[in-house]
Amino acid sequence: MRLSYAFLFALLAHSEVHAARPAKRQYDTHNYYVIEYVPRAGASLDEVARSLDVELVERAGELQNHWLVRADKPPSQHLTARGESEDRVVRAFEDLQARASSSLYSRSEEVQHSRRVVDSVRYLARQELRQREKRAPPPIPGPGANGLETAEAVAQRMQIADPEFTHQWHLVNNDYPQHMMNITGVWDMGITGHGVISAMVDDGLDYNSDDLAANFWAEGSHDYNDHTELPTPKLFDDHHGTRCAGQIAAVRNDVCGVGIAYDSKVAGIRILSGPISDIDEAAALNFGYQNSSIYSCSWGPPDNGRAMEGPGYLIKKAILNGIQNGRSGKGSVFVFASGNGGRNGDQCNFDGYTNSIFSVTVAALDYRGLHPDYSEACAANMVVAYSSGSGNHIVTTDIGKNKCATTHGGTSAAAPNAAGVIALGLSARPDLSWRDIQHLCVRSAVQINPDDPDWENTATGRPFSYKYGYGAINGYQFVKAAQEWQLVKPQIWLDLPVIQVNGGTMDLFRVTKGGSPIVAGGVTSDLIVNRQMLTDRNFDKLEHITIKVWITHTRRGDVEVELVSPNGVKSILAGKRYQDADGSGFPGWVFMTVKHWDENPIGTWTLRVSDQNKQAEKGTFLGWTMTFWGSVIDASKDIPVFDVPLLDQTLPPLLPPSNKPSQTIDLPIATTKQHPKPTEHLGDPGAAQGDADKPAFPGSGDIASPSPSASSTPTPDEGWFADLSNLMTTQLWFFIAVGAVVIFGVGAAIFFWRRRAARKNYSSLPTDSHPMSTVGGRPRTRELYDAFGEVSDDDDADEQTTLRSAMQQSEGLTYHPGFLDDDPSTAGGITPAAQRYKDVPDSASASAENVSRPAAPERPHSPAEGSNNSGDGSWDHASDVPR
Repeated sequence: MRLSYAFLFALLAHSEVHAARPAKRQYDTHNYYVIEYVPRAGASLDEVARSLDVELVERAGELQNHWLVRADKPPSQHLTARGESEDRVVRAFEDLQARASSSLYSRSEEVQHSRRVVDSVRYLARQELRQREKRAPPPIPGPGANGLETAEAVAQRMQIADPEFTHQWHLVNNDYPQHMMNITGVWDMGITGHGVISAMVDDGLDYNSDDLAANFWAEGSHDYNDHTELPTPKLFDDHHGTRCAGQIAAVRNDVCGVGIAYDSKVAGIRILSGPISDIDEAAALNFGYQNSSIYSCSWGPPDNGRAMEGPGYLIKKAILNGIQNGRSGKGSVFVFASGNGGRNGDQCNFDGYTNSIFSVTVAALDYRGLHPDYSEACAANMVVAYSSGSGNHIVTTDIGKNKCATTHGGTSAAAPNAAGVIALGLSARPDLSWRDIQHLCVRSAVQINPDDPDWENTATGRPFSYKYGYGAINGYQFVKAAQEWQLVKPQIWLDLPVIQVNGGTMDLFRVTKGGSPIVAGGVTSDLIVNRQMLTDRNFDKLEHITIKVWITHTRRGDVEVELVSPNGVKSILAGKRYQDADGSGFPGWVFMTVKHWDENPIGTWTLRVSDQNKQAEKGTFLGWTMTFWGSVIDASKDIPVFDVPLLDQTLPPLLPPSNKPSQTIDLPIATTKQHPKPTEHLGDPGAAQGDADKPAFPGSGDIASPSPSASSTPTPDEGWFADLSNLMTTQLWFFIAVGAVVIFGVGAAIFFWRRRAARKNYSSLPTDSHPMSTVGGRPRTRELYDAFGEVSDDDDADEQTTLRSAMQQSEGLTYHPGFLDDDPSTAGGITPAAQRYKDVPDSASASAENVSRPAAPERPHSPAEGSNNSGDGSWDHASDVPR
């Protein structure tokens, strides 16, 4: 096989791609795509690029076998028959797919070429730009004075000349000395952050600031908004990243204040100053990941109490890549702010970044030790760190040569305070893995406000709060614990059986049937875990639990979801959200809880789904499943490597849980949407009202008293296809139908051949003519909404998706999933614009019963109508769905 010089150059550069700076993007003149290339499938990368008429740009961040390509943007956008914009690259790939599968017995070079290319592309997605949202609010200043060792005394003893140090109450709190980051004792031990680099994934970093210049790490910095090497703040509000960086690594000098790890280095990765594509966000979260230890992320989806969104497929892969391969396998440490939507009734379990098991999720605490009303509560909160509220703010570095910020706050400031403490811990123990860091957060956090009714004891006797997590991260306690910590054993996970409540199903189009209506008192479902399940999986100690649910509801904000362990410990996964009127429910949304850390998981786990019992609002509980994450019993055994599943939101799954690394399925995913700026709704965080006497989820239902008739306890060995008719709403039926037609055609051919041979002996038989329909190439497929990604609830009428198919073999079964998802970055909800794809009647009775639509009566049609109306296996039935 001859290779072009361009491809040979790409291969030679492959090993050094990670060191090259990303090329500048030209979104005005070009469309960009990501291809996941299968090297041994037959076609060279150059052949793939030529077949799609695209130009190879570079490897996509640190993701192996993922390549960024581009094509000239057409002067005018062509529309399909349905009025949707057509993408010529995606169309070219669809044509290749059609040629590869239409002539099953053809050996022509064209068909062989098409098959090689299609088999060599596992994933194809056009990249669109979106805007991530900072979690820093506009704030106001506050007081200080009185305590044990005052800030003035510390400054004098340690010869700190920074003029604003005495106003940095989060370092030394004169008014409330028990409420501060408690790091001066760590400094006294000579631990100040040497050897640790923190990457600020934000809106830039002022590397010319006198407070940051000496600690700036240029090699780990990049601007993904303007695609330049240095993360220069350019917009009027590009001060967020600089302020967060100052909290961690502002040097000791005569400017402003000092950082928690003032001898550590800090890099700037600019992504928040404009829309960004999924692949650039993914690359940003892996940039410099062998040198940068911590990625501080004070941003996320909108905190408006209505959104339910998370990272898309490429971003999930990048985070997993950082966890598995960053820091030479010890793993990148991702620190995420929990969110500023508390005043809107928002919860961090509706954010796929903060409820990821790979994140240290940090909520806020004010200088009096109270819970500020903006800080979001949820079962995924791990710790709290100090930030604005009760009239006070965080004092830190600002943009400008010697400028200071006195109005910083929100959970945006809490996250870098926690990151600074983690930097001190890594300075003391560079061998700590990402999971060691999480264990230390859980075990060394300090309980505050013990009389707050939100505190509950876990099964191990450890206090936990939805508002405070396991408590305030404490610098001295964290570092002392790190110095004595024994490294945790490798990670393992256990996928538990998928429960279909009353035969509940959801297909690729989110058409549902079965399930149990959510009645007064709620619906419960049980899942039993026994010792053998754990032993067979080499599973020892429990850490995180992720729970995936399939629920339909006319008003998502009314739904409450609770998990109760065999030991009676209850995790509230979703509380009421009064602003969330979305009608798409929870189509395979994943919740997470850290409340069961170290708990013995053997016994019956109960999930309860309830709502507000409003007559006008209805919902159905379709099913759920659960995954345990923890440490292995025996580290000497072979340990599987987790992979990001590509298609995992149908109920039942097309690929059942196997407790093996998830199979990557041939399924292109389309792109994402834009997000508004972050701080528009928050106002002044320093004026945030604090509390220490309110539960996070007041009046949540009692799991012990559901309606008896609503309870459901499916058996763990329930079949993957509870109802074979469900195949008719998945792509599998298409290939079954094609296979049946092919078999029929072969049989008919044999019949006519034998009949023709018989005519020689029976010439009196009349000539018979039976025209047969040929099995032609597949028609173009309709565009679909994302049925498996983390779905955003923000409107985006311009989202496009494209359907594709490509065969893949798995565990003896042949599946052909494959459609281009429109927003893999989101999961669990459908935007109002996307509800046009919903194939379920809107009436209350129909939503309660989740009945399938009756088949349309057959009607004659002319040949001009084409095969799309012939019922021969095309996807055109989707065009009947209301848009």
